[in-house]
Amino acid sequence: MPSNKSVSDAPITQFINCRILRDHQLQREDLWVRDGRILDPEKLFFDEQGYADKRVDCEGSIIAPGFIDVQINGGYGIDFSQASEDVVAGISFVAKKILEHGVTSFCPTLVTSPPAVYHKVLPQVKVHNGGAHGAGVLGFHLEGPFISLEKKGAHPEQFLRTFRSGGIEDVMEAYGSLDNVAMVTLAPELASSQSVVRELSKRGITVSLGHSVANLAQAEEAVKHGASFITHLFNAMLPFHHRDPGIVGLLTSDQVPAGRTVYYGMIADGIHTNPAALRIAHRAHPSGLVLVTDAITAMGLPPGRHTLGQQVIEIQGLNAYVAGTTTLCGSIATLDMCIRHFKQASGCSVEEALEAASLHPAQLLGISHKKGNLDYGSDADLVLLDDGLNVSATYISGDEVWRRGP
Repeated sequence: MPSNKSVSDAPITQFINCRILRDHQLQREDLWVRDGRILDPEKLFFDEQGYADKRVDCEGSIIAPGFIDVQINGGYGIDFSQASEDVVAGISFVAKKILEHGVTSFCPTLVTSPPAVYHKVLPQVKVHNGGAHGAGVLGFHLEGPFISLEKKGAHPEQFLRTFRSGGIEDVMEAYGSLDNVAMVTLAPELASSQSVVRELSKRGITVSLGHSVANLAQAEEAVKHGASFITHLFNAMLPFHHRDPGIVGLLTSDQVPAGRTVYYGMIADGIHTNPAALRIAHRAHPSGLVLVTDAITAMGLPPGRHTLGQQVIEIQGLNAYVAGTTTLCGSIATLDMCIRHFKQASGCSVEEALEAASLHPAQLLGISHKKGNLDYGSDADLVLLDDGLNVSATYISGDEVWRRGP
């Protein structure tokens, strides 16, 4: 028998009495973990005659892959778009808090900001794995400044930019660097945007369409050049019109290249999108739906006035407005809350609700070979939930990083 002592010396954890989400369905099976990854028990039994060093009784819980939030602007009083002295500490604080909501990795999101903010913030936060210290950082999501004036939403007008010199030079001038950037949201109708879409995609950066007045042809063109996501579908874009459905039309477009999926973010907080619109999107294109919080500073804070980037915002109940207006500016819902609301509003299965916050965002970012599923060899980032989809424990690389108190 081949010796693989170095591997087999690592302790093995067996999760028992659980239903695990694998191959799009909940299955009554044990889950085995070693070295931070999910283990194939057959190999363990037959090749190594191995056994579990530790058992975790899940008491009938669901085990889902760890949740991935690709659009979160801050929370708990922290605003990622404020170039404070200690950006790293702010992001780390939020990373630790969101473990309670089953989030094991995320893309800290910066709204439209002056170049000085990008130049200061981006170099400080490296892509890194999660652990007891908090959820892992998959890279920044830069939402703006290359967006439409008419659909700026809560983004400050004075910092919006166009592609003046014709492309990627403008991007580098604004951001300073693309290291540690996972995603960029831009408006595809801006002149020279298509060459930017192509260049960013070539560099492995996910390009998202949003805050835009693009028509369907412009959106399809961007997808052909490599764009693969729609930022918060229905919000900050032209409303659906039957003669030109705009960006929304990508959900059923026949111009999407073969083998490619267009994903789309939905803020399922019950405020940003009417449940009927959520149902329409889900029924039209279920495999592309990605739940995002678009959470801001005020997530986890009491009602009142707070900041978002360069703006003052006001919290009333579950609504966050630009102070003194009725413009919504992000959500204060947590990702587990969005999953529960999405399931209830759309009537989808438990499996679909969970995959919209795990598998789909991982596929979107091109990391589904290691995140977003419970396949053998994948990272053991796990969430334990009850039947009401309330999070009871969160694991990263097989280690418990948060558990609900008694």
